[in-house]
Amino acid sequence: MGEPEHVRATYNDIHNIIRGAAGKIASEFKPDMFIAIGGGGFFPARVLRTFLKDPSTKRNIPIQAIGLSLYESLPGTTAEQLGSEVIRTQWLGPDPGKRLLGRRVLIIDEVDDSRKTLQYALTELQKDVELELQLLPESERDSKRTKFAIFVVHNKLKPKLGQLPPDTPYFAGAEVEDLWLDYPWETIDIEEHDRLAKQDKEKKRKSTCV
Repeated sequence: MGEPEHVRATYNDIHNIIRGAAGKIASEFKPDMFIAIGGGGFFPARVLRTFLKDPSTKRNIPIQAIGLSLYESLPGTTAEQLGSEVIRTQWLGPDPGKRLLGRRVLIIDEVDDSRKTLQYALTELQKDVELELQLLPESERDSKRTKFAIFVVHNKLKPKLGQLPPDTPYFAGAEVEDLWLDYPWETIDIEEHDRLAKQDKEKKRKSTCV
């Protein structure tokens, strides 16, 4: 098999994709907290905060971070785990459910590939909330129940191994084929990355004009 086709996204590309999705997220979900999945979700979360404000306070939306790894080789992980098991490397600290109660939480990542990471993040955060809800009087639980939604910059059009509840709002900035996505924060030589991205776009433009 040859080298898989690469698609290089620049910082400007990603910024503009996020800007294009922000209005729909604001009107349909109105988040008041972001949870960025590290490390790919950090930059998108910060950019999205530029376009969205907390709907009740009109202030910046707070960004919390969790660390999950599916493809990264970490100390103690086995070859069988790599690519098949989500490893938790960072969470929200003590009593995570307490800080989530009553919030409208948008979980953010750069790409929805297998969907395993997103499924894990949502399921585990929901567990944290449920544990906290059990400490409240039953009459207060519905009003304090956390609402979750998902935002990814890119959604790969492919069969997914993970699943999300059908009632969870899902926002994708762009739908893309199942290609290898090169993100600017992963590159060492950003000028070369941008040069190749421009070259790829020019080739694509010429091919569509033929």
